[in-house]
Amino acid sequence: MARTLRLTLAYDGTRYSGWQTQPNKLTVQGELERALAKITGEEIRVIGSGRTDAGVHALEQVVSFSTAVALSPAVFQRALNGYLPHDIAVIAAEEPAPQFHAIADALWKHYRYLVHDGRFRDVFRRAYCWQYKCRLDAEAMHRAAQPLVGTHDFRSFESHWPTRSSSVRTIRDISVRRSHDGCEDLIALDVTADGFLYNMVRTITGTLVDVGRGAQDETWPAKVVRAGDRTQAGMTAPPQGLYLVRVEYGT
Repeated sequence: MARTLRLTLAYDGTRYSGWQTQPNKLTVQGELERALAKITGEEIRVIGSGRTDAGVHALEQVVSFSTAVALSPAVFQRALNGYLPHDIAVIAAEEPAPQFHAIADALWKHYRYLVHDGRFRDVFRRAYCWQYKCRLDAEAMHRAAQPLVGTHDFRSFESHWPTRSSSVRTIRDISVRRSHDGCEDLIALDVTADGFLYNMVRTITGTLVDVGRGAQDETWPAKVVRAGDRTQAGMTAPPQGLYLVRVEYGT
């Protein structure tokens, strides 16, 4: 009888062409499914809570799949970590209710974007943040972001609109703060929402950076939302600064 398993993954997205399996490309989903095939002998298709793009990282990506194999979640975790490459790790494994679905059951997703704006580039963070060329006003960016909280049509922040049946999403919380992890040259944008459009967080970041560098005033992001037009927003920030931090479920 088939059972459902839930995994939580952490991965460094630098080498990968994103989460989703693609022909002739290295992906996180592809690596996980290959490892599962070695353990189970089954052709398993996993469901990830979000399709992170090429170069994007995850601290807690949630995955669900079905299998007829009777191994315990702990054994699955150990076995997968033995087969997976060094930049992907299963940090938790459990057996939820059989109907659990990593996408449909997600309530909130938390993403973080890191910007480094020091005088000199940080060579050790080059694959893990956007190294910006000038000092940014993080406090102005935080104030400018607050009108984005709530339920809005976020099509202005979606690349290649429309890609979903609706571009209405609810942002529960958004913040911009300096001194992330004690580094004065690192700014963290954290946003939690019930879902995200394609490149939504990266475009919000690019828009807020325009405020932070003084090219736009603090009222501009709210005007961008109302415009409903991607051309009115800022640039799409590069992928390497983006992290899927956490996915929240009801149980």
